[in-house]
Amino acid sequence: MKIAIVNDLPMAVEALRRVLALRPEHRVVWVAGNGAQAVQRCAELRPDLVLMDLLMPEMDGVEATRLIMAETPCAILLVTADMGANTARIFDAMGHGALDVVDTPVLGGGDLRAGAAPLLAKIEIIGKLIGDSVPAGAIAARSAAVSRGTRARQLVAIGASAGGPAALATLLRGLPADFPAAVVIVQHVDEQFAAGMAQWLGQHSVLPVQVAREGDRPARGTVLLAATNDHLRLEPGERLAYTPVPRDYVYRPSVDVFFHSACALWPGDIVGVLLTGMGRDGALGLKALRDQGHHTIAQDQASCAVYGMPKAAVALDAAVDILPIHAIAPRLCAVLSIQPKPGGHDGP
Repeated sequence: MKIAIVNDLPMAVEALRRVLALRPEHRVVWVAGNGAQAVQRCAELRPDLVLMDLLMPEMDGVEATRLIMAETPCAILLVTADMGANTARIFDAMGHGALDVVDTPVLGGGDLRAGAAPLLAKIEIIGKLIGDSVPAGAIAARSAAVSRGTRARQLVAIGASAGGPAALATLLRGLPADFPAAVVIVQHVDEQFAAGMAQWLGQHSVLPVQVAREGDRPARGTVLLAATNDHLRLEPGERLAYTPVPRDYVYRPSVDVFFHSACALWPGDIVGVLLTGMGRDGALGLKALRDQGHHTIAQDQASCAVYGMPKAAVALDAAVDILPIHAIAPRLCAVLSIQPKPGGHDGP
């Protein structure tokens, strides 16, 4: 993989070089000392992956991510020395299309390979996303959905990945306090950021946003966010559970796994929503929902930070509606026969 490093600290650059040298399939194609240089270098030679620092002079990693994804989009992995102190910046960068975040490896005492493992694992996952290699048969066959004649309760199932935080904030901002459906979100994000992301999304929503815990039941007017690296799924009794299988599935947590389980076991109406993201996760699940007669929505290309997951869904004819992000909340309100909140179309 052709990898670029964006970091203003020579020690951090050297640490990243040494980690990448452990894998001969990776090659550093260029190094930039700030975000402005990175934007220029991407235009000259677009890499497969950018390892992007957040705090840099002249232009930080958030703005650089925004410009790169707008002008010469490629995979971006945030690499920062203090993830806890940079939570807001991390979500901002992910809203512009960054895929994930990892701690900067540290040179010094100890086993370099052990210290390099988290970064190399993230790079391997992103490499699979770029190659779109989803193991055949990764999702087990699901049981048939119950008769629509017995359905009463309503569920909005949302999947998102790269660019998802900003898209989710826009969507949630448009939902009114009397929203009549339960909302469950599966966003590709490392579990250490799930709680912080729920709090951040809660600042944009009049509905309460919480992490989904084992045994929770989706409830009307409440937003639940998948909270671990295991897959969230619906179990009998309308209870949520986490499962490590399929273990070899590249997307964790998987939108497809949740969509399929909801399609099989939710005893009411479902509206499936697939937002911005790299790869194909959620496309097959959205198709299954539509095939069972549920309403489905995909975000349109123009408003996506990364037009991958919705594109795959559109190619499968999985979406009833293809809409810009600001139009999705009003459409949900229309489908569920309620009036949208005034001003719900504003951006994040």
